[in-house]
Amino acid sequence: MWYAIEGWDGPEVLAKRMAARAEHLARLHALRDQGRLLLAGPCPAMDAEDPGPAGFSGSIVIAEFASLEAARAWADADPYCATGVYQRVDVRPFRKVLP
Repeated sequence: MWYAIEGWDGPEVLAKRMAARAEHLARLHALRDQGRLLLAGPCPAMDAEDPGPAGFSGSIVIAEFASLEAARAWADADPYCATGVYQRVDVRPFRKVLP
């Protein structure tokens, strides 16, 4: 089943985010290579493609996992959690309708 994983950035974490980005992306590439990634990306902290020093308010990942528990375990192991980028992570089932 698909699961939506929303990570919410803490305040002033852009430097931490950038330091952990390569490891974070490697995990997403692994999901993609397994055919389990629907989409992933950051949410700019302002209405701009490149928010510059304003950074990001969080990220959204929609991926396939065997269970809600497996999705939560994957999310909890993210480098953005380990380095304190995310102050909160929500994981919930997602049903793709369109396209």
